[in-house]
Amino acid sequence: MKPTLYSNEVATRYTVYNSLFLDLPFSHIYRTGTLLPILGQISKEGFEAGKTPSAIVEQFQKEVLSTNSSEELHKTLFRFVQYIERQVLLFDSIEDAAFEKIYDTQGKGSIKELISNVRHLNKMEVLKAKLADFRVRVVLTAHPTQFYPGNVLGINSDLEGAIRDGDLGMINQLMQQLGKTPFINREKPSPYEEAVSLCWYLENVFYKAIPRILYPMIEELGESWEEWINPELLSVGFWPGGDRDGNPFVTHDTTRKVAARLRETVLKCYYRDIRAIKRRMTFKGVEDKLILAERKLYNALYGDQTSGFYQPEELIEILKSALEILRRDHYGMFADLLEKFILKVRVFGFHFAALDIRQDSRKHAALWEDLILEQHGQKALEKYQKADELSKIDFILKQEEITASPKEDFHEEMLKTFDALQDVKSKNGHRSCHRYIISNCQSVLHIMQVWKLARLNMSRSNYDELDIVPLFETIDDLAEAPAIMERLYQMEGYKEHLAGRENKQTIMVGFSDGTKDGGYMRANWSIFRAKEALTEVSRKYGIKVIFFDGRGGPPARGGGNMHDFYASLGTGIEDQEIQVTIQGQTISANYGKVSTCKYNLEQLLSAGLENAIFANEERQLKAEERTLIEELAEIGYEQYKAFKSHPQFTRYLAEVTPLKYFGETNIGSRPTSRGKGGELKFEDLRAIPFVGAWSQMKQNIPGFFGLGSALEVLKSKGKADALKELYRNSLFFRTLLGNSMQSIAKAYYPATAYLGNDAEYGEFWHLMNDEFNLSRKNLNWVSGEKGLMHEAPVSKESIAIRERIVLPLITIQQYAIEQLRAGKNDEVYQRLILRCMFGIVNAARNAA
Repeated sequence: MKPTLYSNEVATRYTVYNSLFLDLPFSHIYRTGTLLPILGQISKEGFEAGKTPSAIVEQFQKEVLSTNSSEELHKTLFRFVQYIERQVLLFDSIEDAAFEKIYDTQGKGSIKELISNVRHLNKMEVLKAKLADFRVRVVLTAHPTQFYPGNVLGINSDLEGAIRDGDLGMINQLMQQLGKTPFINREKPSPYEEAVSLCWYLENVFYKAIPRILYPMIEELGESWEEWINPELLSVGFWPGGDRDGNPFVTHDTTRKVAARLRETVLKCYYRDIRAIKRRMTFKGVEDKLILAERKLYNALYGDQTSGFYQPEELIEILKSALEILRRDHYGMFADLLEKFILKVRVFGFHFAALDIRQDSRKHAALWEDLILEQHGQKALEKYQKADELSKIDFILKQEEITASPKEDFHEEMLKTFDALQDVKSKNGHRSCHRYIISNCQSVLHIMQVWKLARLNMSRSNYDELDIVPLFETIDDLAEAPAIMERLYQMEGYKEHLAGRENKQTIMVGFSDGTKDGGYMRANWSIFRAKEALTEVSRKYGIKVIFFDGRGGPPARGGGNMHDFYASLGTGIEDQEIQVTIQGQTISANYGKVSTCKYNLEQLLSAGLENAIFANEERQLKAEERTLIEELAEIGYEQYKAFKSHPQFTRYLAEVTPLKYFGETNIGSRPTSRGKGGELKFEDLRAIPFVGAWSQMKQNIPGFFGLGSALEVLKSKGKADALKELYRNSLFFRTLLGNSMQSIAKAYYPATAYLGNDAEYGEFWHLMNDEFNLSRKNLNWVSGEKGLMHEAPVSKESIAIRERIVLPLITIQQYAIEQLRAGKNDEVYQRLILRCMFGIVNAARNAA
């Protein structure tokens, strides 16, 4: 077979650089690196032959280690874990270094190709009109899915650079550094520490990537950089320090500290830039302006802040006056430096990223009951609790002020959130913190509770600039969302508020919890239909709805191919903005380098623009296609519901999978469950550990379960041809199935086949395995028997190599699980499970 470009640029380089580990000057490393491939081969052959993980490890112990010592075996296994962790990071660095070669960064989804197509079709004015108010916002979240600590990410970045440069000496030194650097956090990070780690990406990646998209695009359109009409075309949102949902460690002080850190970070960027620009601006009248701007930036950062800048408009005014003198008196020499810098300041402001506030609706409900009790007494509270929704809303709206403090300290803290929000806006600008997101939103009451709290606790000017954002997550909530919003749009006070917000309403939908609740196909189709219905009802009332997608890394949490997803939505879904959460691993994998960040931002930007500019009938699902997808989603939903209701479902998660160890990984400040301990309840389980646990087991249930059966049922009903035609004609359907194929490709059921003989869980395992095999078979069938992921060959090759690297970890983790289930409650097995989790997740890059 002819080697592919990926094989030459990544696979071969990995083989070469991986051999350098053997020569590192550390004890046991040569032996570890020599024995590890043997365990990998024994694992592959053993699983294919139906052996248990324990039998594979025992074979390795007997035939390779030639020892009966459990202590020696376990020491070797831990060394394997550490070695593989570093192999995975090396592979990440090699893949990142080859990014521009293995991906067509100027092809499909690039701005260059988009503009070329627009020119060819003579639609340049249409593009300019769309660019005037279109926006893409990626929101960096504090969700705990980043398993690399910050110092390791730094080495990864440096190693990528050394590999790009072919600097073998530096590569060798960095690999030595890797060998001596711990890969796990000793303690959980605080919310502020999480924010600081993400500020690194803002400063070193987004600050460079966004201008690299804007500068050439604006120039190609014949517009001026400094006067560009839409500086919010590409922006960044920020959840660390603002996301309180399920995280009691985020306080109003945290919010203030994080906002201050964001301001400080962007001002440092401006300070460095202006010092560099000043070297060229040595002209009379211009130099003085730049010196003044530099001094005021310095004071805002380090000196007398009363002599520094307060708002970005002050800096822009000085820069524009310098630019005017430069053009008038000095032939406009180096004017592009000032023009581009002005655009940067307009893009990032003094806030860098917009800080979102988020809290669960149940917390707001409890706060109101606390306030009613303290302010109006027990009888008023009891009357309120018995009232219907409209009466409760009426009661809340009649409250003119808060005259009593809540009894609970937590509720007092919730009220202080509004003070912090106002403080942030006053210091960082109105764009810095303007959204309050209500998770688990299920009614108009939930929205009005927050709306009224804002009115009672904020000044009129700050309240007028606040967006209340309901988050609909479960299948039932998504179905009710259009009716909830229609009732909301009819409420006079809220109508007035929206009028002051340019009649724009942001609505967030949760892919993660939707999939956890309803399964892969049902969740994605329910969100699609909910968006259509929400668009229709919003247009009915003259409201421009903006959708904010809560997505995770893997397809089971809304990840996967986003370009094709957003390019396939058609005109029935409002498309003025694309807003999406980016979490943990996905930040470092897709937005961790300037090149990958630029590529993925362009993919989102071009998808939204394509959907609007090239809208045609092919992007609209026909009635018969919608019926087919609805049937598929409903059959899959029933299968998934039955599976979820299996008496062993939650017990299997709690007792067999590594679910309970997620809280011990020290990768995030947030607890893994909303519950207070005790018996595991499905409704309290967060989507990240839920999906992550299935990923650790290489079973990936949320990414496919029910899909294979649904396809089989429709085939048996004589709809085989219709399904194949739907796959050929609908980009939306192909994208959904393609992302599910990724979940299938990353699964490996032979590793857990031993559970098929388990007295307690044997039948349950076979239920999963049968659906996996059926899904794999039918996905291949509906796509034309071309093999899974045939439309994503680079991802397919990457997954294959990553799964091969990580196979020994799978063996070791399953061996430890098997030993614990056999009653060997040695702490060493728990430590093995926990340590293997890091390598397994990092190898997948979007497993949680």
